[in-house]
Amino acid sequence: MKSFTKELWFTTKKKLEFINITGEVEALLRESGIKEGLCLVNAMHITASVFVNDDESGLHHDFGVWLEKLAPHEPISSYRHNNTGEDNADAHLKRSIMGREVVAAVTGGKLHFGPWEQIFYGEFDGQRRKRVLVKIIGE
Repeated sequence: MKSFTKELWFTTKKKLEFINITGEVEALLRESGIKEGLCLVNAMHITASVFVNDDESGLHHDFGVWLEKLAPHEPISSYRHNNTGEDNADAHLKRSIMGREVVAAVTGGKLHFGPWEQIFYGEFDGQRRKRVLVKIIGE
């Protein structure tokens, strides 16, 4: 069994942003040479997410609106976490809602996805440098 590990780095322009990283993950899968196995894609920050969904701008807009309803940024004073001098309690909650990681099957050297499935990096406390771990294991 082989193991391959790389990191992707992001600095988003906005506080909340969704980035399709499927192409970068597929490139790393090709670089790994692994044909059968599993691919872990993990947000390495507690205010960011990795998830699988459709790459459709209306859906991405809806995610942002929905997340803001579930965990609004304002008022900052409504979160005990923000009493520590932080202002990102909502980002921690949004990450919990959207998920920490994706594990995808690798078959025939490709991500074994259904129609329309893509991998996204979700940023909820952006405009600073953050990373995503990609670890691929298999044969």
